[in-house]
Amino acid sequence: MLAKVISCATVGLEGAIVEVEVDISPGLPQFTIVGLPDTAVQEARERVRAAIRNSGFNFPMKRIVVNLAPADLKKAGPAYDLPIAVGILLSSEQVSADVSQAVILGELSLDGGLRHTNGVLPMVALAHKKGFSTIIVPEADAKEASLIEGTKIIPITSLSQLVSYFRGEIPVPECKSEGVPEYVPPAFSITDLAYIKGQEHVKRALEVAAAGGHNIVMMGPPGSGKTLLARSLPSILPPMTTEEALEVTKIYSVTGLLPSDTSLIRQRPFRSPHYTISNAGLVGGGHWPRPGEISLSHRGVLFLDELPEFGHAVLEVLRQPLEDKLITISRAQGSVTFPANFMLVGAMNPWA
Repeated sequence: MLAKVISCATVGLEGAIVEVEVDISPGLPQFTIVGLPDTAVQEARERVRAAIRNSGFNFPMKRIVVNLAPADLKKAGPAYDLPIAVGILLSSEQVSADVSQAVILGELSLDGGLRHTNGVLPMVALAHKKGFSTIIVPEADAKEASLIEGTKIIPITSLSQLVSYFRGEIPVPECKSEGVPEYVPPAFSITDLAYIKGQEHVKRALEVAAAGGHNIVMMGPPGSGKTLLARSLPSILPPMTTEEALEVTKIYSVTGLLPSDTSLIRQRPFRSPHYTISNAGLVGGGHWPRPGEISLSHRGVLFLDELPEFGHAVLEVLRQPLEDKLITISRAQGSVTFPANFMLVGAMNPWA
């Protein structure tokens, strides 16, 4: 029997709909995943097998073929564990449910529980844009998914709970989507420009740079306060708008750097890479491009301490993002464009 489950992938910072097709046929026991899966997706075979058995269901000892369509889109990450498991249960007729209008995301543990999955925000945004009525996500990602207003989010803790929900045995609490919460300024900032004494001429320069969104380079001997002043710059920048906060949150969600105690980044980023950083670490890269420090500082501050120590090639790659406010990375699989609208702050010792 053939079963189809809708899931989602991330391409750059945007989502892409993936159709998980599961076919179970007679033959020697075999579990095959096709559709350009990476190592993490291939390893889903063992996670799904153990999760199904440990959740009290039967894993079919037949020929199982899982196709992740479209076949020309590279699939990466463990977000396909849950849709593959649901597809196997549907194809083996252990579960009967209409999942044609549901998008299912989640990584499975061996006991059938669901873990946090990176990139939930852009995937839920795409699913809502495409008109899917229900989005099933791990409970740990429910708050992040609920940032997209108008979506029906169903938080799930385990595979067995999801099956019980499909069978109508239990009501699963729906996570109400309320959109982006109202911004509340923090009560205290560790590096606030107001608490720095002296250096009035530098503080005035930082205020001018912050008002106009200009880049700035500070020169002075070690211990004169260049790093402290740079770290205080975000405290005088205007609060991020809702659109800016969602942009930054998408970047941190895809890279797996979104703090566990918050679903939305409201503070402007401050990134301070070491001068030994590589080109790929600064602009992004990898076999399938991921955002680098330039994109992680989007809508915030990129601080380059000891500016002359950075390699010439590293500094040259800053040309495009400083001019175009975005960075394009090309690989054999295709090109990905990341946002890179940041303030560049440099610091150097003129006597070094």
